[in-house]
Formats: sequence, C-alpha cells, structure tokens
Amino acid sequence: MPRARKHLVCVSETPYYHVYSRCVRRAFLCGVDKLTGKDYEHRRGWIEDRVRVLSSLFSVELCAYAIMSNHYHLVVKLNPDMPERWSDDEVLNRWTALYRGPLLVQRYREGEALSPAERDAVGSIAAVYRARLGNLSWFMKCLNEPIARKANAEDGCSGHFWEARFQSQPLCSEKALLTAMAYVDLNPIRAGIAKTPEQSAYTSIRARLHDETNRALRNAVARLIKRKELNHFNVPVRPLTSFANRGTTTADTSLPMKETEYLKLVDMTGRIVVRGKRGRIDPALAPILERLGLTTDEWTKGATAFRQHYRNGDVRLTKVA
Repeated sequence: MPRARKHLVCVSETPYYHVYSRCVRRAFLCGVDKLTGKDYEHRRGWIEDRVRVLSSLFSVELCAYAIMSNHYHLVVKLNPDMPERWSDDEVLNRWTALYRGPLLVQRYREGEALSPAERDAVGSIAAVYRARLGNLSWFMKCLNEPIARKANAEDGCSGHFWEARFQSQPLCSEKALLTAMAYVDLNPIRAGIAKTPEQSAYTSIRARLHDETNRALRNAVARLIKRKELNHFNVPVRPLTSFANRGTTTADTSLPMKETEYLKLVDMTGRIVVRGKRGRIDPALAPILERLGLTTDEWTKGATAFRQHYRNGDVRLTKVA
C-alpha cells in the first residue's frame, strides 16, 4: 500500500533522494515520438533549464540528473536548515522570482511604506515561503506544474501530462548515493540513444564534462526570463554538487568520491551488459579520461580550479524592463 510522502522523505535520516517523474502512458512527450514522428525534443531543454535554476532558488542541491524522452531522474540533496539562515528579504526575493505573491508582498518589495500590522503579515508570509524553499514536494511542484502547463498549451489540450506527482527513493548510504548517480547518468546509454557519457545529452555527467560554464547557466536563466517563467533572477546560480577533488570530503559541500574516480566508475559500469537494456559502452573504447585527452592529474587540477573560480563568481541576472 502506498505510503504518505511525509513518511517517505525524512531529512533527519538521509538528505539524499533519487526522484523521478514519468509522462502519462509513458508517451514520448519530451522526445521524438516514434509512432507519429512528432518532435518534442525541445521540451527536454525546458526541464533541464528549469531544474538547474530551481536548484539555485531552493535549498536543494542537484547531484545528478538525466532527462529522457518520457521521464526524468534527479538525485538531490536537501538542506532544509539553509532557508532558516536567509532573511525575510532574501526569502521573498527567491520566491517572487517564480511567483509575484500577494499584493501586500508586491507593495513591500516595491519599497512602499507599510503599517506595523502589514509588516507582521509580510513576515508571516515569508515564513510560509521559507518552509517551501526547503521542501522537496514544493521543489517538484515548481518543476513539474509549469512544464505540464506549457506542454498542454503547445498541444492545445488539457489533462495530465505527468503520470503522478513524483516518485522518491531515499539514499541512505554513500554506496546508495553513488550507485543512484551512476544509474541516472547512464540512462541514455542503457536506452541505446547515446554511445558514451560525454555524448549523453541532457545529463549531469555531460554538463560536468562540457556545459558547466557561467555562460551556459546564464543562458538557461535568460531563456526562462524570455519565456516569462521567471520574474527576475538575482541570486547566485548554484553549480552541480561538487566532488571531493582534493581527496577530502566535506559533508556539507562535497560528494564522497573524487571526480576522476566517479568518471571511471560510470565508464566501467556502462560497459557491463544489463539484461533488459539495449545499450552499453563499447568495451573496445578507450577509458573515459583517455577519450577526453586528460590525465588524472590534469583533470583534477582543472576541475578543482574551475570549482574555485565558479564559487567566487556569482552569476546574477535581473529582468530587463
């Protein structure tokens, strides 16, 4: 019998979760429909843009993701205590990037003079938003609902786009976390739509190898603002959760493995034949670091320097009138 979400998501026991959503009837509503030939591939970009931006607005770190033709997977880390350190202004700034909020909040954000009672009301509203910004269910609602509305509007129809709200699976150990991440990053290869991790579009491993740049994230924010899915955006963009590249693990900031070792793990796992899955990495291919033309030391140095550079360079965009 299904259990209530509140009994499945317990951050005090584990902050890491594997979550996924499927389209209704597992139809190809985010890729190329083989039956009709209609191309919905651009919708995968919608999901990737939105999940990356939401991970910056919410206190939800993004460890891995894969966006497929009829479903997507995320591996996330919840930080529900982080919003408690944000001021009311910071909370309102983040929430109103997505939703305008009630008139009272709009007046407060515009700098209008408010009575003490009105300021108390704004504080109460901010407390509600603070709880939402640390909540997995609200994160998924803010991801899935706008995508469903846009897709239905594009198709000129109504009704369910997603099969259900979402499915969640707690990852209670480092082994479970790394296994889930590798599983997610290898989804396109197992489905036979990509030959190597670096060619797997709309995945976190490809983003780590190719697209994890200030410009790529700026472009994602700009696209959402242009599509009027964001009212403004003036908070630091959060990159994917980093690995412990220096050989030490900080529980608050790093994944429990060196990035080079994770790449090797994914590459090795992807070569294994899995019953019921169409694809795998060609065993004759060179190891992933050789394919990238990098030694372990070169990759570690480059990745570490990049993380430091990225951490010091806030990416902020505001809506231009």
